Amino acid sequence: MTHPRFLSFSTSAGRPGYGLVSGDGVVDLSARLGDRYPSLREVIEDGALLRLADEFGDVAADFPVDEVTFGIPVPAPEKIICVGVNFPDRNEEYKDGQAAPSNPSLFIRFPRSFTGHDRPLIRPPESHQLDYEGEITIVIGKGGRRIPEAEALSHIAALTLCNEGTLRDWVRHAKFNVTQGKNFDASGSIGPWLVPYTDESQLADIKLETRVNGEVRQSDRTSRMIFSFRKIINYVSTFTTLVPGDVIVCGTPTGAGARFDPPIWLKPGDVVEVEAEGIGLLRNTIADEVL
Repeated sequence: MTHPRFLSFSTSAGRPGYGLVSGDGVVDLSARLGDRYPSLREVIEDGALLRLADEFGDVAADFPVDEVTFGIPVPAPEKIICVGVNFPDRNEEYKDGQAAPSNPSLFIRFPRSFTGHDRPLIRPPESHQLDYEGEITIVIGKGGRRIPEAEALSHIAALTLCNEGTLRDWVRHAKFNVTQGKNFDASGSIGPWLVPYTDESQLADIKLETRVNGEVRQSDRTSRMIFSFRKIINYVSTFTTLVPGDVIVCGTPTGAGARFDPPIWLKPGDVVEVEAEGIGLLRNTIADEVL
């Protein structure tokens, strides 16, 4: 089954927009609906993804996909919340002899720290320890506070992918936080598009794989996650009100570059691909920051 795919983009002239993927082209929904829905965030808030997929699914594409620049799918989300250490082998990588924690480890990223599909991740001059982390990502469609686990999946609007790029030495700059190493501008990516969530089977056992220059570095399945999507939504919504368009990045498998001996950091010219069944493939190159 092929699910609808929605992307945010900018045209060659620099006009921001959003649309529906149709074959190798894009149906420009922003040109048709921009007064009603300025961005995909408002589409999500109105619960309109599937309705628009039905309404415009047979419309001819307005331009080829390869003529647009991909943006992060939800522009200016209120929150991007990331889950750390959410696969069994990932917990064992820490070699601290501790069992998996009873609650998720969380941190926040800013929208500016992410770029879109087919755009370079930027290695800053302050560190060459840029690493990759392929992750399944959920987008909240129906907001709420203290959402019960039994109802949690009904709050998901869509799925996408993330390469949660990290500057490893900067996550160890202070005693107890990782914020600095997780928020360099354009050090990670989200995309390539949103796939509307329809039922639990979409999430139950997704194969997630990360490749660097064609070499498989990470591979696991969502059925092995320590904290389920239900638990994550329940836990996060306990302390903060989730709103439509919020993005939750749900954890990476073992195999990041930091875990090799010696570590293998990303360098300019590398190609990183994050792929998941039923969602798609997120691809990025690496480039040094231009000062």
